[in-house]
Amino acid sequence: MSTIRQPRFALGIVTFVLIAVIGLFYVKWFPYYNRAFVAASQHSIGKSILMGTAASAPAPSWQAALDYALAYGKAIWQAMVLGLLLGSAVQALIPPQWVARALGRSDFGSVVNGGLMSLPGMMCTCCAAPVVAGLRARQAAPGAAIAFWLGNTVLNPAALVFMGFVLGWQWMGLRLALGVLMVFGLGYAANRMVTPKEAEASRDALRQMIDEDAPGSAFSRWLKILGRMTLRLVPEYIVLVLLLGAARAWLFPHIGPDVDNSLLWIVAFAVAGMLFVIPTAGEVPIIQAMLSLGMAAGPAGALLMTLPPISVPSLAMLGKSFPRRVLAFVSVSVVGFGIVAGLLAVALGF
Repeated sequence: MSTIRQPRFALGIVTFVLIAVIGLFYVKWFPYYNRAFVAASQHSIGKSILMGTAASAPAPSWQAALDYALAYGKAIWQAMVLGLLLGSAVQALIPPQWVARALGRSDFGSVVNGGLMSLPGMMCTCCAAPVVAGLRARQAAPGAAIAFWLGNTVLNPAALVFMGFVLGWQWMGLRLALGVLMVFGLGYAANRMVTPKEAEASRDALRQMIDEDAPGSAFSRWLKILGRMTLRLVPEYIVLVLLLGAARAWLFPHIGPDVDNSLLWIVAFAVAGMLFVIPTAGEVPIIQAMLSLGMAAGPAGALLMTLPPISVPSLAMLGKSFPRRVLAFVSVSVVGFGIVAGLLAVALGF
C-alpha cells in the first residue's frame, strides 16, 4: 500500500468504526440497557406486535397489512438505516483483505469469528441482512456470513436478558444452548456446502476487487453502493412486510388452550415462525402473550427458535448473496431447531 493510499484507508476505517460505535450505541446499546431494567422490574417489555392482547390476529386485509408494517417500521427503521450504512461501508471503506483474513476462510475459525462479531450488533434479521450482503460482497465465507447473520438474533445478549426476566431463565437457557448450536453448526455446514470451484471463484473475485480499488474513491464508492443497496433491498422488503402483516391470521390462528403440545402444532408454529418477520426481541412479548392466553409450551418453544433468526424478507434480501441451496438448507434447519426446541420444552416441563 502506497503512502498516498494509507491515509485514505485510515480515514475510511476510522469513519466505519465511528458509524458502528455511535450508531449501535444510539440505536441498540443504550436503549437496551434501559429496557433491561424495565424487564427486571415489570417482567415485560411491551405488548405483542403480532396481535397485541387479542387472542387472534386481525383478518387479512389492506388495513391489517398497513397497521403491521407501520408498527414494525417504527420499531426497526433506525436499525435498518444503520444496517444499510454499515453494509455499504464494509464494501467501500474496509480493505477487502481484512475481511478475507478474518472471515474469508472455509474453516471453523472463520465461523467462530463471524458469530462472535455478531454479538455487539444485536440487530433483527432484516437489519442485519445489508451487513451480511456487504460482507459477502467482500468475499466473506458463506459459513462466517451465516454465523454473523444468525448470531445477531439468536445470540443477542439483550434479548437473552429480556427473555430471562420476562419468560423465565429456563427459556433463556434453552435459547442459548440451541442458539450456539444453530449459529456455529449451520455456519460450519454452510462452508462444507461450498464447492472448490465456487471457493476459487471467490478468491479470484477478491484479487480483482483489490486490484480495482482506485485510490481516492472510497467515499464516492460508498455513496454509490449505499444507493444501490437501498434501491435493491428496501422496496421488496416493504412489499414482503406488508404481505406478512396481512397474512398474520393465516400464519398464527386463534391462540388458546387448544394450541397444545401435539407435534402438529409444534411443526406448524416452527414453520410460521421461520416465515414471519419481527423486530429485535419481538419474540419475547409475543411468546409471553401467547402463553398467557393458554397456549402450551411446545409451540412456544418452536417460536423461541424460529421467529428471530430468519424471515421471508431477510431471505429475499440475501437471495443474491448465497447459493439458493445454502438458504434453503438454513431455512429447513431453522424449522428443525424450532421443532427440537418445542419437544425439549415439553420434555423439560416448561
